[in-house]
Amino acid sequence: MNTEYKGTDAGADQQSAILEAKNLEVQRGDRRLFTGLSFSVCSGTLLHVEGRNGSGKTTLLRVLCGLMLPQEGSVLWNGSSIHSLREDFASQVSYFGYLNGIKDDLTGLENLKISAELDGWRVSEEHLWHALDSAGLDGIEDLPVKVLSQGQKKRMALARLMLSQSPVWVLDEPFTALDVKAVESLEARIATHVAAGGIAIITTHQEVALTSGTLERLSLDR
Repeated sequence: MNTEYKGTDAGADQQSAILEAKNLEVQRGDRRLFTGLSFSVCSGTLLHVEGRNGSGKTTLLRVLCGLMLPQEGSVLWNGSSIHSLREDFASQVSYFGYLNGIKDDLTGLENLKISAELDGWRVSEEHLWHALDSAGLDGIEDLPVKVLSQGQKKRMALARLMLSQSPVWVLDEPFTALDVKAVESLEARIATHVAAGGIAIITTHQEVALTSGTLERLSLDR
């Protein structure tokens, strides 16, 4: 399929949106990962969270999504606590992490259709097929997910992200195990999302063109 896929970005009408972390402290067991961490991310921003292994990058991303509570501090979305907003904030975020969030008994195409319906995204059949193709799943989209390899399941989650219309994307090592074509497709999709006014927060150990360009950086090694 040669149709250019641009998607529909909820970020386009979120020009004043802001995600803030205020005085965050997080511990793992008896070890403090970080403390007094404060920063803000505005619409139209790509933030690269950097740090050595064990510095707390994944933990921070989970805190920003509301999947984990900090010991101290708070996360605000447009001035309100994400925990008081609950489902309203959850609907604003697409999280790409170690868990794929896909249903094994459904095919790839069925997974994307149901995800789009549940999230309230208006997506055409053409965009569903293009997302699968961009993620390197062309030819196996009608197979049940349970027969796919772990790498292919990650690509299925990537295809879902390709369709996302949430203004905030939180991406934990999204380029791992992807081939060159899939990496390029994901980089282009993230760039389009940010250019339309969206927010993207990522961690990655891989050298990709996206993180060598203009972006904001947050290091947890300090």
